[in-house]
Amino acid sequence: MVVYEYDFPGGISMDNVKFRAVVWILSEAFLILAIALNHLPPKWYSKVFKFALGLMMLDFFLVIIWLPIGASKTYGLRSTHDAFMTTYNGTGAPPAWNWILSFLFTAGTLTGFDAAGHIAEETKNASVIAARGLFTSAIATGVCGFLTMIVFLYCTPSFDVLFEFFAPQPFVQLYALALGKGGATFMTCLATLGLIINTSIAIVAASRLIYAVARDGVLPLSGWIGQVTPDGQPRNAVRVMYIFGAILLCTILPSNVAFTSLISAGGVPTIAAYGLIALLRLVLTPDAFKTSHYRLGKLGRPFYAIAVLFQGLVFAVDISPFFFPVTAAYFNYAPVIFGAATIFAILSWWFTPESRWLRTEHLKTTFDGADGLDEHERIKKPAAAEPSSVPPPVNPFQGAPASGN
Repeated sequence: MVVYEYDFPGGISMDNVKFRAVVWILSEAFLILAIALNHLPPKWYSKVFKFALGLMMLDFFLVIIWLPIGASKTYGLRSTHDAFMTTYNGTGAPPAWNWILSFLFTAGTLTGFDAAGHIAEETKNASVIAARGLFTSAIATGVCGFLTMIVFLYCTPSFDVLFEFFAPQPFVQLYALALGKGGATFMTCLATLGLIINTSIAIVAASRLIYAVARDGVLPLSGWIGQVTPDGQPRNAVRVMYIFGAILLCTILPSNVAFTSLISAGGVPTIAAYGLIALLRLVLTPDAFKTSHYRLGKLGRPFYAIAVLFQGLVFAVDISPFFFPVTAAYFNYAPVIFGAATIFAILSWWFTPESRWLRTEHLKTTFDGADGLDEHERIKKPAAAEPSSVPPPVNPFQGAPASGN
């Protein structure tokens, strides 16, 4: 609508309730499409993953090749000085923190690489394949994200032109300015299709995490959520994701602030978890997991410390106000939502018996196996297992080794 200058009633703005209604309808439709892809036969997943990868690489190469060419032939590329040395303070924050707030978007590139771990139970030779997936995903997103950011720094028009963009997604108008209406339409459709398929892939990973929690009886209706189909697929966990996702999308209707706050809050637990894992590895188990195929050895502690510091910085950015002075219209609700979720988590930990969510004997077996102790050594030094009336979990994914998440 923006590219072809369609006159939408009330204007193309998230402040317009009619436009928000259109965005909500399309969002619900895209969610249904992403959920539907999760009902494909499991043997099709590999093809979907490869197709999604192809789309992302096509988008990436068009951005780093076609966009600079188009920008150079229209409004011109920015100079190196303008690309790297000029700043604009539109937040009202102190200059240093205004610069730090740029991590709000750039650091988001380095999230989601842990998806390979969530489907480890369905991965053959998971100790190698899943770990390699985590490692290569982090490297790929870091390198490609860095190159993309450099390209956009050079291809972004002057501040005067940039701040005239009024579309909810400014890159649409940037594409139109550099590539014309046809190019902008193609790039936007390509990005949209890629996001829909990537959402489906994210659901594949997240549904396995929900299933794993329900399997241990922690969630309400765990018996139903933890059920799987004859071919080992956690369909009910996928349906739970659809129900909650559809409800959360309804927050677009009353207020754009509420929806953007939920989106912002969604990234905070992920960043906090990344930092917490590194902190616990640094403090509690710096020399453990000796049989890991990707063990860092002496470099472990420095890397753990770097991860803790960087994730701490990103976490601080995510919960920071984005505009100063802080008003109700621009209040960042992410720390409020994260704090409420943390309180509920503490209450669940306090009132749920430990035998329901963390069986000592299974945890001991996992750590001993990671440290290279065989079954004979574990029998000689048995763990003081707590009594449990809950039977041990059975891997439902037929034909795949139970490697755990």
